[in-house]
Amino acid sequence: MFNDSVELTLSSGKGGAGCVGFRREKYVLQGGPNGGDGGRGGDVYFRVDNNTHTLAHFQGNKNLKAEKGKPGMGSNMAGRAGQKLVVVVPPGTQVVDVETGEILLDLLEDGKEVLFLEGGRGGLGNVHFKSSTNQKPMYAQPGEPETVRVVKLDLKLIADVGLVGFPNVGKSTLISTVSNARPEVANYEFTTLTPKLGQINIDYDSYIMADIPGIIGGASEGKGLGLKFLRHIERTKTLLFMIDLASYHELEYQYETLKKELVAFSPLLAERNYAIALTRADAMSPEEAVEKTNAFLNLVKLDAATKSRFGFSSDYPVYEQESFDVGFYDKALPAFIVPISSAIALNIKPLTYALYQMVVSERK
Repeated sequence: MFNDSVELTLSSGKGGAGCVGFRREKYVLQGGPNGGDGGRGGDVYFRVDNNTHTLAHFQGNKNLKAEKGKPGMGSNMAGRAGQKLVVVVPPGTQVVDVETGEILLDLLEDGKEVLFLEGGRGGLGNVHFKSSTNQKPMYAQPGEPETVRVVKLDLKLIADVGLVGFPNVGKSTLISTVSNARPEVANYEFTTLTPKLGQINIDYDSYIMADIPGIIGGASEGKGLGLKFLRHIERTKTLLFMIDLASYHELEYQYETLKKELVAFSPLLAERNYAIALTRADAMSPEEAVEKTNAFLNLVKLDAATKSRFGFSSDYPVYEQESFDVGFYDKALPAFIVPISSAIALNIKPLTYALYQMVVSERK
């Protein structure tokens, strides 16, 4: 079960109470106070674990508490400190204050452990309150109370490339073809109900691709599933618009709708570097695919490249920015536009290298 948002009540441990005790031994007359201190309450930590990919494990337990400190004892024995609580979350988790909406923590690095709530200090035993005028103190401190915080955990997946497109345009097929991800693939809309990540290996390096449910017109107003999961590509620096050549939706409508919904969701996300893949070129004749590709290039007022530097098929028109191969290009325009087909492996391998070039330029 995938879950990307959950509300938790977190409590640190209460400090243990100090002890009121006195030394009582057979040959020690009028032994003084010897009550020990209470133990410190347990702290609350967040730990990032790359082996965790969802927040679903919190569904059955949304009230998490660190252990209380143990009370002090006689003979100056201090109570044991409470065990800390470690809340394990996947990379990309944000900790948000429910009352104010403030982002308290943004947890990205695998293995990182961050202190979130400190446990209450243990109370002092009565041995600390003896004096020349008070040789028999009958008082010890209670432990400090626990700290309680209600937070919401929001998971935003960390990926290098985010796939954006209408339902059933081939996003899941592409990510299953080029990576180790195995999403459900079927010939109907909204087969992808949850985000998927896939790792694409390029020589001795790799990058992560994210597939999210399809976006439809009106997604920013709550229609479909895309708006709910757009958060998962907020962290990506590179977007791949996937536009279906064989869809009953016009190419212009698909392109303009996707841009509009991205702007409505997040103007910052809409400014990300992007490229365009014209999918399902195998669903029509090569001549028709060429005609539709040229029509789309005319629509966006871009000219086809005379020769592809990434090895895209010469049988189809493609667009590449002039300086794209060295990482310098106009980020207001698509880095490239290319027709693809996962079914017949058309331009798939060159596509992974072209996307890798975009990812590398963003990492610098």
